[in-house]
Amino acid sequence: MLLTTAVTLANDYVRLEPLAQAHANDLRDATVGLEHAWYTSVPTGDTVEHEIDRRRGLHERGDMNPWAVRDLSSGRAVGMTTFCNIDQANRHVEIGYTWLGIRAQRSAVNTAAKHLLLSHAFDECDAIAVEFRTHWHNRQSRAAIERLGARRDGVLRNHQVSPDGMLRDTVVYSILPHEWPGVRRGLEARLASS
Repeated sequence: MLLTTAVTLANDYVRLEPLAQAHANDLRDATVGLEHAWYTSVPTGDTVEHEIDRRRGLHERGDMNPWAVRDLSSGRAVGMTTFCNIDQANRHVEIGYTWLGIRAQRSAVNTAAKHLLLSHAFDECDAIAVEFRTHWHNRQSRAAIERLGARRDGVLRNHQVSPDGMLRDTVVYSILPHEWPGVRRGLEARLASS
């Protein structure tokens, strides 16, 4: 299967649905109370529709595969996630542009969603590397990626210029196919204890 194929992925905790404007109301509600730190790019309630359109446009170009994250316990869409920087020829993909509403944070939602995304990448799409990137200053994101079992590849210094002109150092992590069985067991153990 191609990394760009729009599919629905589900387990006992979450359903990842191809992102659509039908998710906008739930996602607008999920942005309430989020801390919009200077080093993240989480939409605000009034920019959710634009962000959905932007991600769908990138999907049409083959650059991104976006999903809405639906928490099955509430039935509501509580965030977004994507396959991005897709390199189909080299079977390489990044999981990124993920955000979750406050109620979904520190719950089983992120772990369950990452389990689905990684399973899909490695088991269905035959990926040879799944990458994660985050801002050097986003310590919460770095800790979450490390808890997944991803290994730090390095830091891309002065990697990007932010809209405000600040230079961004990007921390790069990855999981390789031979590491996936151990990562999978770790995610499943975390879900079993949640």
